[in-house]
Amino acid sequence: MKTLLKNAKILSMMDDKPIYEGDLVITDDKITYAGQKAPKASYDKVIDCGGNLLMPGFKNAHTHSAMSFVRSYADDLALHDWLFDKIFPLEAKLQAEDQYYLSKVSILEYLTSGMTACFDMYYNPEEMMKASLDMGFRSVLLGTVTKYRESVPELVSHYKNINGKSPLVSYRLGYHAEYTASEEILKALSKAAHDVKCPIFTHICETENEVKECKERHHGLDPVEYMESLGLLDFGGGGFHCVHFSDKDIEIFKKHGASAITCPGSNSKLASGIAPLTKFVSSGLNLGMGTDGPASDNGLDMFYEMHLACVLQKLLNKDPAAFDASLALKAATVGSAKAMGLNDCLYLEVGQQADIVMIDLKRPNMQPINNISKNLVYSGAKDDVKMTMVAGKILYMDGLFYVNEDVESIYKHAQEITERIKAA
Repeated sequence: MKTLLKNAKILSMMDDKPIYEGDLVITDDKITYAGQKAPKASYDKVIDCGGNLLMPGFKNAHTHSAMSFVRSYADDLALHDWLFDKIFPLEAKLQAEDQYYLSKVSILEYLTSGMTACFDMYYNPEEMMKASLDMGFRSVLLGTVTKYRESVPELVSHYKNINGKSPLVSYRLGYHAEYTASEEILKALSKAAHDVKCPIFTHICETENEVKECKERHHGLDPVEYMESLGLLDFGGGGFHCVHFSDKDIEIFKKHGASAITCPGSNSKLASGIAPLTKFVSSGLNLGMGTDGPASDNGLDMFYEMHLACVLQKLLNKDPAAFDASLALKAATVGSAKAMGLNDCLYLEVGQQADIVMIDLKRPNMQPINNISKNLVYSGAKDDVKMTMVAGKILYMDGLFYVNEDVESIYKHAQEITERIKAA
């Protein structure tokens, strides 16, 4: 299958390449030409972009897709109360097969926000794998062992059974958080990671109380220092939220090549705090961006996250020049892809995967055109997403989904599951 995307403005996201006018050629799932004028050839499909913008898809580097069933169910609560009093009890009623349908709802929302991949942290990863493959979406799945659910042997089994099954799906090792895992579990996880040489990810330093209680449990070590002490960072990996990072935490992450994934919407809504993103970037950390799940952030909107990331840093630093919009755009695309191990999904360049978003520049909030990159962050919106393509296949265009299933059926299944769980 050979597709020509012509007459476009192209934002490759390569540091040394400004936006240019040109064409992209896609052969099967990869970009085979990126330049000013595509060679004359026979194409299976030709799309005239009409001067609109093509850019790499956003990568949602932290989410819990199946948690769509608790969207707007437990709002306006502190993190601990939200998690232990509301979320965990309802999750206990969830059946594995429910996650297949619930995850599909989130995938639809990812597509409308121009997301071409997600880093999904949840139980029963085979269900998200099936949902992703059936819809043609790209997912990196993450283990989430706790004292209450999953085990390290289960994670290792998932790692061996899921990786290599499809280029659209991969699996990493992870744990929910220090406060939901015993030291015995984390030592076993560290050994497993060393056996398969896999990076580990976790929720970390999300609240002040989490850091305080970790120090009390572990002889003054905060969650990052504790993670390092157990060898959990020996193969890189990283953390989600990273709100209450000390300078030493940043040094530890940098030493191990670990990524910090920020979720400004969720952290604001739960009043967890503002992560020091300017320090992360100036220290050379790889910064990714995520929405968190539909239960804590509610909306899965990368434009919202990018905007918040920038304006909150300006408030935090009392400096309107802090955290340039280009840094948020990079975190939501290239930085997230690197954190997820999607090194063939970084740029719009030959040899890279055709995970592409078209932004409608004819929308009033995108006019007049001065600086497109900054406009995406400061006035961009989900409604500007005209097309979302994953691995060379259009999954969303002009408000319509092309995901091999009736959308109303997906919504119906999700609502039935939600009602059953609440009534149980």
